[in-house]
Amino acid sequence: MARIEERLMEMLEPAVAALDFELWGVEFVRAGKHSTLRVYIDHADGVGVDDCAQVSYQVSAILDVEDPINTEYFLEVSSPGMERPFFAAQQFADYVGEIAAVELTMAQQGKRKFKGEIAAVDGNQITFVVDGETFTVAHSTIKKAHLVPQFN
Repeated sequence: MARIEERLMEMLEPAVAALDFELWGVEFVRAGKHSTLRVYIDHADGVGVDDCAQVSYQVSAILDVEDPINTEYFLEVSSPGMERPFFAAQQFADYVGEIAAVELTMAQQGKRKFKGEIAAVDGNQITFVVDGETFTVAHSTIKKAHLVPQFN
């Protein structure tokens, strides 16, 4: 996670938790005047539009006061959805046995992008089963990862 996103997580987590939601993750996508700050919230009972509006109102107030981003941006608040992105190693643990799409910062064992079953999480190490072979990576080497929904 980039430094600005880590700072935003630390800044926003208490306010989101006070509203009884989990701050699942934060993404800041730079694109000049069209940059986007995405704030993902989660709750055991799900997340609705009204929940997103409530969190957006609170987060906007904090961002207006703290002013951590020195460029124009759009704020989006949503649930992680079915293809939930992963932001921390421990988030993978609840999805052992599920399939994830992963992009690494650099190739390891000839793989940079892959889909595999989440097999285990041990601290910062995440083990996947890719094409029948075990593949373990440090969370710090993951550029992006998200759940791949399976429909039976």
